[in-house]
Amino acid sequence: MMRAKAQAVLADLPRNVGVLVDLYKDIHQNPELSGEENRTADTFAARLGSEGLQVLRSVGGHGVVGVLANGPGPTVLLRAELDALPLAEETGLPYSARGPAMHACGHDAHLACLAGAVRLLARRRDQWSGTLLAVGQPAEETLTGARAMLDDGLYDRFGRPDVALAQHLIPLPAGTVAHGAGPVLMAGTAQLDVTIHGEGGHAAAPHLAIDPVVTAAAVVTRLQAVVARETNPLEPVVVTVGSLHAGSRSNVIPATATMSITVRAFSDEQVDRTVAAVSRVVRAECAASAAPDPDIAVTARAPVNRNHDAAARRVRRAHESCLGPVALQPPTMASEDFPHFAAAGEVPTAYWYVGSLSPGSWAGAPGDTPLAKLASVPANHSPRFAPDPEPTLRTGTAALTVAALAHFLED
Repeated sequence: MMRAKAQAVLADLPRNVGVLVDLYKDIHQNPELSGEENRTADTFAARLGSEGLQVLRSVGGHGVVGVLANGPGPTVLLRAELDALPLAEETGLPYSARGPAMHACGHDAHLACLAGAVRLLARRRDQWSGTLLAVGQPAEETLTGARAMLDDGLYDRFGRPDVALAQHLIPLPAGTVAHGAGPVLMAGTAQLDVTIHGEGGHAAAPHLAIDPVVTAAAVVTRLQAVVARETNPLEPVVVTVGSLHAGSRSNVIPATATMSITVRAFSDEQVDRTVAAVSRVVRAECAASAAPDPDIAVTARAPVNRNHDAAARRVRRAHESCLGPVALQPPTMASEDFPHFAAAGEVPTAYWYVGSLSPGSWAGAPGDTPLAKLASVPANHSPRFAPDPEPTLRTGTAALTVAALAHFLED
């Protein structure tokens, strides 16, 4: 019965793909950074409102929530992200982003797919029963938006969902739906901002100063040992210094150096241990340089992205039944803040992937194996990341719609 009703809902998809491609290109051309997603939120909210949803703006920043109450049944949350990245696009597409921001992670496609799923479900309400929560989340790239929406009363104001669902583009052939090979999909992470304080002075008299640049360089070098010598080799851990800034002139020793550091691991406990090790190294190198105590702040945190077994099995069965075989994707050290919607395990979550590469791009990529091809195609966060819109949106919309129906309908 579920498969038959899903097919009835999906029957409207082909005639709607063009509308979704237009929406995707509009959002892609007008990217907004985390915390600045006003136009994107307006565009998404208007699309939800046009399908008859009750829409509320400004939840946890620019967050958007659309509610479609359709009789008794479970509450299903579908989530997509609003924000873009601070990258200048290099795809050369006719609908390239304008300015120094770009949807290089697929959030524009995620929003279009969610709008498409809402459109299909809203126009075939006779095929399902329950309450749909369509969530446009701000500030995913800074790992702060999901927590901000929850802290702003998302579940208190709209009800705690029975399941939360989300998907993400990856550089596999468009038309592919991929599920995690195990319960863990993405690493947990913490982001740290560090300020090293020194004593500024003249470059010709370093003995009269405390050079924070030298201390920062020592920190970067020493941090490599946290993974190489303090971590069990069987536990994947990544420590990355993504930003280091100090000084403005070659003849001036600056007073401070600032660093941004990310820690990633497949257990929240390992993230905690690694954050503690990073903090210890920073303080120790400052002490070794006779520098004042540094400022260390954990600015964002996201748990391990781990599927709820029953919810993930239900979604995978529905995808296989309605869309065909799915690929299996190994865990990745990438991170995101969707796990916050699990509310510390109180809400089951399921998460999967959608391919985005044109057949020609994939076929023409060098390498004889998928792993080899992945190393040579523009992936997420690349300024050349360029999903193939029509098949990507068609598959992503279908996958999100079927996943929702799998929970609205009993097999």
